Amino acid sequence: MTRRRINMRRIREVLRLRYELKLSQRKISKSVRIAQSCVFEYLVRARLANLNWPLPENLDDDQLEAICFPPRSSNSNQERPPIDFAHIHKEMKRKGVTLQLLWEEYRTTSPDGVGYSHFCNQYSAWAKVRNLWMPQQHKAGEKLFIDYAGMTVPIKNSDGSSYQAQVFIAVMGASNYIYVEATRTQQLSDWISSHVRMFQFLGGCPKCLIPDNLKSGVNSTDRYEPELNQAYLEMAQHYNVAIVPARVRAPKDKSKAENGVQNAERQILARLRNRVFFSLDELNEEIRILRNELNQRPFQKLEGCRLSVFEEIDKPQLDPLPIDPYVFANWTKGSVDQNYHVEVLKNNYSVPYKFVRQKIEARITDKTVEIFCKSKRIAGHIRSFERNKYITDPDHYPPEHRAYANCNPENLLSEAKTAGDNVADWVKAVLDDPLVYSMQKLRTCSGALRLLKSYGNHRLNAACGRGMHLGIYSCKSIESMLKTGLDHQPLYKTEVMTTSPHHEFVRGPFYYTQQGEV
Repeated sequence: MTRRRINMRRIREVLRLRYELKLSQRKISKSVRIAQSCVFEYLVRARLANLNWPLPENLDDDQLEAICFPPRSSNSNQERPPIDFAHIHKEMKRKGVTLQLLWEEYRTTSPDGVGYSHFCNQYSAWAKVRNLWMPQQHKAGEKLFIDYAGMTVPIKNSDGSSYQAQVFIAVMGASNYIYVEATRTQQLSDWISSHVRMFQFLGGCPKCLIPDNLKSGVNSTDRYEPELNQAYLEMAQHYNVAIVPARVRAPKDKSKAENGVQNAERQILARLRNRVFFSLDELNEEIRILRNELNQRPFQKLEGCRLSVFEEIDKPQLDPLPIDPYVFANWTKGSVDQNYHVEVLKNNYSVPYKFVRQKIEARITDKTVEIFCKSKRIAGHIRSFERNKYITDPDHYPPEHRAYANCNPENLLSEAKTAGDNVADWVKAVLDDPLVYSMQKLRTCSGALRLLKSYGNHRLNAACGRGMHLGIYSCKSIESMLKTGLDHQPLYKTEVMTTSPHHEFVRGPFYYTQQGEV
């Protein structure tokens, strides 16, 4: 029994995605979860079978399989169509031509030919037997290879101590134009700062950076998807460049960097071996002079020099620099505490209270601290260089905490003034009372101002005026006046004063005068 080559539903899906949705072969491969070479093969077989989309409704899977995969003829045991490797090798020298393209052309004319992997293996074996060497072709302005030199340069400090300066090297792929500088360490801050100065030196940005797998740039190595350092990736996004780290133990991936390191060590660092340097600036000034000499030195077998080839080929293809250079930022991870603050470098910075218990990332520069949750910026603060300090944005408080935080003399007086002069005078009198504890003063004023929501500015202003006249400074008394309507009553009640009626038991003023004389 002949085994079905593939689920016919997948072939139907491949045809639908190609002819109805107009997707590329790469996207179809990811959607259907089959190799891209299989997608190509099924499309070729459908085209050779004159299949159109949509397929006929009465075409079942067996019929579709018979059309796409017809049985081999009696001469099926014969060898598959031969491959003209000499032609392939010649075509590979042409710009833009790849083995993938040549294999697709081969399968178009020979649908029963070998698969892509076998095609590549046979070509590699053919080239190896003939000892042919195929150099890498670097397009103008495309790749920049980056590495550190193995040699270091000692720097002596004024106190007699010393350290070994590291040497950063970058080489353009097409022109071999080289950039060299010394840094104190290979740490993240020095690594990214060297990139910023390198871009300024080139006057533009290449399409792709190819660094080695040092820890400052790559958190974890992987043949296909290495994990890049967050700060390094952010820098690349700022300059709109891609980062493709060289594979581990694959020196041919960064052969330009290896050659650049060798040239820098021989033509620059070796010449400085007997010099004594007391600062990085002094060392970099000497490196700059020798670097320019190296870039302007004529080639031995070619016309021009690194600088002339760079200006002719690479520089016109570089993308323009962004308006502002990248500002180095370090990243750290954490979580939001129950007090809606995040600890960053021994300080606590607030975030909106709804992010409590959430995982966050903090971006730290020399001046700011920005906090992100799920790649969304949720807070930003001016960086504090003190220790164990709480930096809080009032907008991050929950409502009940915001009310408590706003309970201070300045805010209370400001709110009272908006209600009226009597309210402001009453609040000021309460706050100025030296016999009352300060926290109780704030609570009394806050309780009185709370009445604004229920009774409005006019009534509270009248009640506070009455309280000032009677010497009452209790929020409960003010509330009682408002509840009973005393704020509507006038402050002075006018009455007609009548003469006391004559009575034998009523003593007049004469009585008291006489008693005083006695």
